[in-house]
Formats: sequence, structure tokens, C-alpha cells
Amino acid sequence: MSSYNDPLLDSVDDLYQLVYISHITSMGLSGSSTLNDIAEIAVHANKKHDVTGILCYGNGCFFQCVEGTEQTLTNLKNNLLKDDRHKDFTILDFSPIDDRRFHSWSLRSIVLERWLFKEDRIKKMMPFKPYEWTAYESEKFLSLLHQYYDKQEDVNVDDTQPIKYSALGMTLDKVVGEHQAFLLIQAVLGALVVIAVLWFLLSTTF
Repeated sequence: MSSYNDPLLDSVDDLYQLVYISHITSMGLSGSSTLNDIAEIAVHANKKHDVTGILCYGNGCFFQCVEGTEQTLTNLKNNLLKDDRHKDFTILDFSPIDDRRFHSWSLRSIVLERWLFKEDRIKKMMPFKPYEWTAYESEKFLSLLHQYYDKQEDVNVDDTQPIKYSALGMTLDKVVGEHQAFLLIQAVLGALVVIAVLWFLLSTTF
């Protein structure tokens, strides 16, 4: 079990959480390893600055909760605002907390898609549209993530497990896989239309 932070370092008066949402940009989507890069860099930096938390991605949106000192999270927020891999940065909460929810995760990254997540209560909140949620729904989602964290702790899942896939690629593969028959029919019909147009053009020419 990875547990790098010393609780004695946390002042009760200076432990904060930052919760925000954002949209991935075309630049973020164009990088096949965007999520891998974020996870690897963030894990290293968070361990250095005693930050813990979780990052969720789905349906083109990020939802992140991070915990640390007020100054550390302020610096992190300022850096996030300059990151061109996402946009529409919206803070849902930046407030003092008594305890960490994700105290042994420097940063766990999760792709939230219906076929990847087995938690029924989270499935009911899919497709992932955090910009449409009320404050209550956002807090409910965060509580579900905390419960997920507790379950992972019970089975000793390490917090530094990297993401080894492209979320965009997986999404496209899944969509194509589920609609192969439909796509095949559309391809055949498209080919027939092209043949018909060519036949008409050739027949009118001669």
C-alpha cells in the first residue's frame, strides 16, 4: 500500500480540498497519451507536495478532487489554468476540510464509461455530464468516489497504478464494436450509392 504522506504534517486549519471540472480540448484529445502523461507527472508532483486526490475523465470532461494545504492547492489551481489540454475550468469547491478522503492516493485516474465502471450508483450518473449537475449531485458523486476509494483500500490497490490506454481510443473502439453491424450496412449502402452515381454519370456521357 502506497502511503507517502505523514498526517502530522497536516495542520487541521490548513487542510483544504479543491474540486473542479473542465472540458478536454482538441489538443488534449490529439495526444494519445494525454491521460497517461497527466497521471505520471501529477503522481510525482503530488507526492513531492503532499497532495492526494482522484481524477476522473469521461464524455470529454474532467472531474478532479485534490487535497493539501491552501497554498499548495492555490499554486496547483494557477498551473491548471495555464494547461492547454483542458478548458472551461470551473471550481466546484475550494474549502477547508478536517480529513483527507483519499489519503493514500497521490492521484488515482479513472476513466468513467458505462462499460468500464461496475459501481451501479455511478452508472446511474452516466453519461458523464458534470456541468449539468447540481451542487448536491456533485457532492453525491464525490461521496461515491470516496466509497470506491474505501473498497480499493480493502483490496490493497496501489495509488500509482498508471493508465495504460487512450480514453479516446477506447471509447471509439467500444462504439465501433457495439455498432459493427450498423456500420457495415451503412458502408454497403454508401458503396451502392457511389456505384449508382457513377453508373448514371457514365450512361449520360455515352
